[in-house]
Amino acid sequence: MAADHHLAPYACHAGASRGRLFKEPESATRGCFQRDRDRIIHSAAFRKLEYKTQVFVNHEGDYFRTRLTHSLEVAQIARSACRYLCLNEDLAEALALAHDLGHPPFGHAGEEALNEMMEPFGGFDHNAQSLRVVTRLERRYADFDGLNLTWETLEGVIKHNGSLSRPLPRAIAEYGELHDLETHTYAGAEAQVAALSDDIAYNNHDIDDGLRAGLFTTGDLAEVPLVGPIFAEVRSDHPGLDESRLIFEAVRRMIGAMVTDALEETGRRIAEAKPETAADIRALDGPVAGFSAPMRENDRALKAFLFDNMYRHYRLNRMSSKARRVVKELFGLLLSEPECLPSEWRDEAGDAGSEATAQLVADYIAGMTDRFALDEHRQLFDLRARMS
Repeated sequence: MAADHHLAPYACHAGASRGRLFKEPESATRGCFQRDRDRIIHSAAFRKLEYKTQVFVNHEGDYFRTRLTHSLEVAQIARSACRYLCLNEDLAEALALAHDLGHPPFGHAGEEALNEMMEPFGGFDHNAQSLRVVTRLERRYADFDGLNLTWETLEGVIKHNGSLSRPLPRAIAEYGELHDLETHTYAGAEAQVAALSDDIAYNNHDIDDGLRAGLFTTGDLAEVPLVGPIFAEVRSDHPGLDESRLIFEAVRRMIGAMVTDALEETGRRIAEAKPETAADIRALDGPVAGFSAPMRENDRALKAFLFDNMYRHYRLNRMSSKARRVVKELFGLLLSEPECLPSEWRDEAGDAGSEATAQLVADYIAGMTDRFALDEHRQLFDLRARMS
């Protein structure tokens, strides 16, 4: 097993991990964060990401990003960034691959609908659901439920967007009684890098998908800071380049510019803070990984453009409206009639309308892929559908 001698002292070292909730023998060939990554990859929840969407419903087209392709792209950026910063690549990769495991079908529309339906029972939070997936819902091992991941990986899963404010989502609060994940602090540097990599991948790949879907044009991007100048630069460097290659080259350069800025700014913050251990990183007043002030402005401008021109485009509004109805109707029926659940789920359900049944129904729906949710809705609401 490779040693961590190449890592910075403030990185998360596998040999210094706080361990797992359930004690297990160490592997002779893999570090603990490598094992976490491998368990995530082999999980059922990870496989389902292939048919869960980022923005478009899965059947809209094969080219658009899914949760799986997005997670792989985040992992690539996070590994490269951590290698440059002498942080633990294996932990960052595990976190990048796990960060979307709790997302329900139909992207943000599905999460909004599930949160609305779960509001009387404490709401729905995809980071808390990711924790449920890796600590309870995956049932693969003989000695425990979940994947029994290390403390550092679980910490990164729930602190994907920083330290947590009170009241905590119920799943996180309940798990914290067994295994304190120190929700009041920032996560380690690797988790912060993975979160920043998520932001970089998400923004740039939504530009790619939005252009290819015809929601906006490269001309519409001309006034967007960073983006417009990079498209102009590519046109100048490669006159007559076809549209597809123009988009790919521009997105590639935008990712490069954002990653370079993030590495420089993160390096500057580390030099200023002078952390000596991973605990020092967690104890800081703010995140150590981030963009410079000018790049933060660019990032905000890009998000504003995507919000106005993509996420609120009438085509996506129509699709999101249908998706929300599917989730709400599924939840409402199964909560009031849990006998309609598949037998392996029905056996664990409580009374109709109860909090226990609501949580079970939320788990069931959150684990659905886009196409399974559509098929299940058809099975339950269309009298002409043939029962499977």
